[in-house]
Order: sequence, then C-alpha cells, then structure tokens
Amino acid sequence: MQDEDSEIELVVPVEENDVDSIALGKTIWNEITAGVGIWGAFRPVFAVVLSLIPFLYLGQHFNRNHQRGFDWFLLQIPLAFTLVLWVLLYVWSIFDAWRDASILVAQSHDQS
Repeated sequence: MQDEDSEIELVVPVEENDVDSIALGKTIWNEITAGVGIWGAFRPVFAVVLSLIPFLYLGQHFNRNHQRGFDWFLLQIPLAFTLVLWVLLYVWSIFDAWRDASILVAQSHDQS
C-alpha cells in the first residue's frame, strides 16, 4: 500500500509582527506599578517610611487616618512607662500604615 509511505506536508503561513516599543513600554510600566501609576506603587512604601519616624505616627496621618494617629500619639504617653508595650504599638503602627496604604491603592485601582 502506498498510503503508508506517503507523507502529508502542511504549510502554515506565519505573520511576523514588529514589536511596538511604545506598547511594550506601557505594558512593562503597568506591570511594575501594578496599573495604578508610580504613586500607587510607592504609596505603601512611603507610608512605611513615614511610620518609621518614632513618636509621631505620620504613616497614619499620611493615610488620612488623623484620629487614629492622634489617638496612638496620646496612647504612647502611658505606654512609655512600659517600654515593651510602646515598642509593640510602634511596630503595629508601621504595619497598619502599610496595610491602609495598600487598601487605598487597591480601592483606587478598582475605581479606575
């Protein structure tokens, strides 16, 4: 039988598209900034940097949680007598500022 020896060749035309460098740059930029722009990508980092300044709770004020920042400022006065509790409040404020900034970025990304 001749069917076993015959081969079928299939040729598929391939279109070679040139890479649009501007579109590629936009895609890379969106991946780096999570689609919310440079400020959205660095907002949680900036909130943490502000929170690292002790005694002032600037990360909470940066995230517009002024009441929480003021309350924690007042709460640290009695906690200063027990250094361990003050350190816990300080570390928690850093985490809280990062978490709130991340939530704000996520909400702004959902709205756009």
